[in-house]
Amino acid sequence: MTRLAGILWCLVVALTGLGFAPSEAHADAEAEAEAVAIAQNVSSPEPRKASPFHFVALGDLPYGPAMLSHPAYERLIAQINRLKPAFSVHIGDFKSGSSLCSDEAFVEQLGYFNRFEQALIYTPGDNEWTDCHRALAGRFDPRERLARLRSLFFAEPRSLGRTSLALERQSEVDTRHPTYVENARFSHHRVRFLTAHIVGSNNGFNPLDPSAVDEFRAREEAVVAWLTDGFAQATREQALAMVVMFHADVLEALGDRSDFPDQSGFARVIGRTLIPLVMQFERPVLVIHGDSHRFRVDQPFRNASGKTVPNMIRLEVFGAMDTRAVKVAVDPDSLAPFSFTIIENRAP
Repeated sequence: MTRLAGILWCLVVALTGLGFAPSEAHADAEAEAEAVAIAQNVSSPEPRKASPFHFVALGDLPYGPAMLSHPAYERLIAQINRLKPAFSVHIGDFKSGSSLCSDEAFVEQLGYFNRFEQALIYTPGDNEWTDCHRALAGRFDPRERLARLRSLFFAEPRSLGRTSLALERQSEVDTRHPTYVENARFSHHRVRFLTAHIVGSNNGFNPLDPSAVDEFRAREEAVVAWLTDGFAQATREQALAMVVMFHADVLEALGDRSDFPDQSGFARVIGRTLIPLVMQFERPVLVIHGDSHRFRVDQPFRNASGKTVPNMIRLEVFGAMDTRAVKVAVDPDSLAPFSFTIIENRAP
């Protein structure tokens, strides 16, 4: 594989509709449309023909009382269906942390996922299981809820949605980790996609709960193995780019730090695994997550020296009461393979 040799990768972010507010510094409520360009260093891979396509990213939806949130969510799904994406990705939290973690709630959200005309790939969030011990969530056992999630949403080696997509699950290809049906991967037009079970609430790592620690350590080991093998596979197949998807805002608690403290549930999976793998891969890598409910496209990831990882882009989706999604256009042959457009959610 060619080493980094020059500078020129421009990420163009196309934002339509009423504008966006990825942070206070970027807020512009009156903007009709905005564009952000980020210049980066990457080498150009050998020319290979791969057709452009688009997919949709969403998550942390629906939140709030059903009479308010569900009609907006249904409207958003209908808008996504009209766009006819190659597939959609829901990055977790299909309910708020203060709503019941009941079987009925799970089945209802499974029904919504199967309203998507094209494939729907789902990776769990913390509200679906980690936080189910809360009183308002029903005081469920989080590990029992995780087992139920797995049996309902990951029963087949295929995606959800009316037109399903074949997926390769960790449980099928990694004999060391047969439990982790939720970790999936697939390829589309020479771009590799991978989901990893990394959730908010410090990735479920609670040192005061021995059962939670045991679950966290086992899942952490599985995710490290899954990421490592996924990047190795992408390298072998000479993938032109890679997309890694999980729920957690892994940087939220860092503040001004560039490294992960030992008590972080993300220190190993992100700091010591994902970031080095992205640097070794050298080609464009898009990381999609949710959790903080703030739409952002930026480059916040740093290497061990505190420098920006040049080929690593972050997309955080909308969420909570902001029922919008993001269309991601992909041109695999381009040095700037990813561009982004907000999918607004307006009543007809």
